[in-house]
Amino acid sequence: MALHFELVTPARLVRSEDVHMVVVPGTEGEFGVLEGHAPFMSTVRDGTLRIYKTEGGAPEEIEVQGGFAEVGANGLTVLAEHVES
Repeated sequence: MALHFELVTPARLVRSEDVHMVVVPGTEGEFGVLEGHAPFMSTVRDGTLRIYKTEGGAPEEIEVQGGFAEVGANGLTVLAEHVES
């Protein structure tokens, strides 16, 4: 099982891939999303998005600034105001 993850800014699609888990810096605290997560929406604070490609693997970290995160039937979409590349 894999979680479909997309990271988008107003300018471009940054990522679209299947991963094991993503930890998002929500404004109410960090939250992890795995495949099958209940539908959920949150605002995103400035912070580090951690992407785990495999269970138990080391995360890839991406700095994001603001935005929204939505978990739905199609997976997790993070709409970030800005992404540090």
